Amino acid sequence: MDASQQHTRLVVAGLLLGIFMAAIDNTIVATALGSIVSDLGGLDQFVWVTSAYMVTVLAGMPIFGKLSDMYGRKRFFIIGLIIFLAGSALCGIAQNITQLSIFRAIQGVGGGALLPIAFTIVFDIFPPEKRGKMTGLLGALFGSASVFGPLIGAYLTEYISWHWVFYVNIPIGLLSVILVGKFYHEKAKLESQKIDWAGALTLVAGVVSLMFALELGGKEFSWTSWQSYSLFGSFVLFLILFLVAETKAKDPIISFWMFKSRLFASSQILAFLYGGSFIILTIFIPIFVQAVYGGSATSAGYILMPLMLGSVVGSGLAGAFMTKTSYRSIMFVSISSFIAGMGLLSTMTPDTGRLLLTLFMILSGFGVGFSFSLLPNASIHNLDPRFRGSANATNAFFRSLGMTIGVTIFGAIQTKIFIRELENAGSAGSGFDMGNPQGIFQPEVREQIPPGVLEPVVNAMSDSITAMFLFALIPLGAALITVFFMGKTRLITGKKEEVSAN
Repeated sequence: MDASQQHTRLVVAGLLLGIFMAAIDNTIVATALGSIVSDLGGLDQFVWVTSAYMVTVLAGMPIFGKLSDMYGRKRFFIIGLIIFLAGSALCGIAQNITQLSIFRAIQGVGGGALLPIAFTIVFDIFPPEKRGKMTGLLGALFGSASVFGPLIGAYLTEYISWHWVFYVNIPIGLLSVILVGKFYHEKAKLESQKIDWAGALTLVAGVVSLMFALELGGKEFSWTSWQSYSLFGSFVLFLILFLVAETKAKDPIISFWMFKSRLFASSQILAFLYGGSFIILTIFIPIFVQAVYGGSATSAGYILMPLMLGSVVGSGLAGAFMTKTSYRSIMFVSISSFIAGMGLLSTMTPDTGRLLLTLFMILSGFGVGFSFSLLPNASIHNLDPRFRGSANATNAFFRSLGMTIGVTIFGAIQTKIFIRELENAGSAGSGFDMGNPQGIFQPEVREQIPPGVLEPVVNAMSDSITAMFLFALIPLGAALITVFFMGKTRLITGKKEEVSAN
């Protein structure tokens, strides 16, 4: 192995570390929230711990993607890492929930750079015939983070302290900084471009308004309150201003001419729809295991392993077949498996065996795994290298936005159905203490609930979650239609990096 190959492997190792660190962050922190609130207080404000992070991640993605096109990937990947690590260190020493929320926002600014730029660096350093394999690896790592995050978070919180869900990032991130900083030598020729300040400011303001509306609506205030109307109204206003600014900018943050490509446009729609559908599996399958089967939090975390394994296989296969057949054909296999898996999950009852649940998850994970590696590749198809950062960041933005909206909408659906089912259960369900709903998730408390009260509650939880999986077939149906608009384009190796068969 020559020095160049060795350096490339070390760069990839650094990118993988950065991706894994950023991808697990919200899930690893979620498992520690109970301990954090117990230590710092602020039960009425803990939602900001996750909201502040998601807001700045989403706002930063398109901006960092564009900046990496203008001034280089390496510079902004390392800047993102340093900001993320600084935020992590500050989170670990936070003295109250307000400080922690502010430091999480700082952490999110750095996180917005890591995922999109890491994928773009891979596209830059590998030829087309190797990109599929490498993005398959990165996509598999991204998918597996949703499984390992809760497990790592639970272990650190239980055996060390909640502070270490933040401190654990520091050695990982420093190693990533060293590997990428020392061994990645950027070759791309950079062109001087003017920063689109108007687009950046209106984009940030619009995203912040939308994210706060989605994250806080129905929790901190009612969906029909003046706060919700104001935030959604602010989002619409800044969205209009952003669109106006982008049409006038010489070098816009998001280049709308990219959406003239059917492949690019359909890839962004698919990223959004897949993100909104996949996130509910990672959140509500563990809830089903705990609340319906009566499993512990640890077993609920491990139960997602089949989902992760399926996504790893799917991501790898997509990478392998991108040079052999069209993106559309591969995504058709993906969406078919995803729809089948989600449909089967919607048929579950309290009597469904663990084996069947495992099979349903493998099928769902297999389907969604294709998107982790294929959609970033499809997004940069036939694009000049100087636009790849922006294109890839746009794809990551739409996936993350879909996740946020998906959690909000499907979470509200599940809650409403659960309450309705309890009301329909009549006197039996009325014995359940809605003031202490977490009792159904705690085995020791669950044992104290009379069977006549527990059974209708378990049935209500089961019906509400499976109904939500059924509703998730709506965006997946839209995704199926979108796949047909991808055309016959495929990745071609050889002298021409990419060609279109349209």
